[in-house]
Amino acid sequence: MAAELSIGRLAAEAGVGVETIRYYQRRGLLETPPKSSGGQRRYPPAFRQHIRFIRRAQALGFTLDDIGSLLRLDHAHACAETHDMALRKLRLIDDKLRDLSTMRDALRQLVGECETTATQSQCPIIRTLADDSQSGAGDKQGRMKPKR
Repeated sequence: MAAELSIGRLAAEAGVGVETIRYYQRRGLLETPPKSSGGQRRYPPAFRQHIRFIRRAQALGFTLDDIGSLLRLDHAHACAETHDMALRKLRLIDDKLRDLSTMRDALRQLVGECETTATQSQCPIIRTLADDSQSGAGDKQGRMKPKR
């Protein structure tokens, strides 16, 4: 059996900071082993893989709450639930991409206006941002939409 690890060694081998491990423990994503007779916690080597699982799930956009749910699933029957969670996450990402595309188009238009009217006394970007009469320029959250 491989030797158990100190928190510092576990952090280094898993590619995270010590505080990240402690945070995962506080969130219930990682068990907190009891202290040894020497007063230190010793972590099983398998925790490396557990932490890497959490990091990979985060890289795919899953929140720590989502990851907690994934970790609690019965692995024998988890595929359908995991699929549903991943599908919901994919839809959120698609929505964000649409929003980002709209923001990019609006900013591109404003930058273009600024470049073509650089001699004006007022910046077209600031004028547009300050103009309350452009009711159609933003959505319900006040985000700019490009003029078509």
